[in-house]
Amino acid sequence: MQQQASAIVQTLKSKGLRVTPQRFAVYANLLSRTDHPTVEQILTDLNQDFPVSSQATIYSSVQALREVGLVREVLLEEGVARYDANVQPHHHFYCCQCRAIEDITWDTFQPIQLHNLRPGLQVAAYEVKVEGWCDRCSRELDL
Repeated sequence: MQQQASAIVQTLKSKGLRVTPQRFAVYANLLSRTDHPTVEQILTDLNQDFPVSSQATIYSSVQALREVGLVREVLLEEGVARYDANVQPHHHFYCCQCRAIEDITWDTFQPIQLHNLRPGLQVAAYEVKVEGWCDRCSRELDL
């Protein structure tokens, strides 16, 4: 645990961020999760152990982490921003029933033929969103 804490501090400092208790807690929380939480979910989780955080503090911490490339914003539902500390290229599976999100490795799909886009379009990035039902919901819905 001490080694992980030291690595988090070093990572934050290497990106030019001041290490505050809240920023440390938010980044550590995101590193430990794969469920792509919202700011509200991070706040609920952190306030169980660290009940001095506000939604504004969590939001500003997440935005600072996002700006330096330590966290990515994931927009899979309209009006809902989720966050992911896995900043390596990957895709997402979204369950339409329970709203669970699961990472899909980048090489799961054949590369998209970007050269087939119309001339003049400049692609900065892309990712695939796959929608359907997770294992649990498929069983419950008898699909």
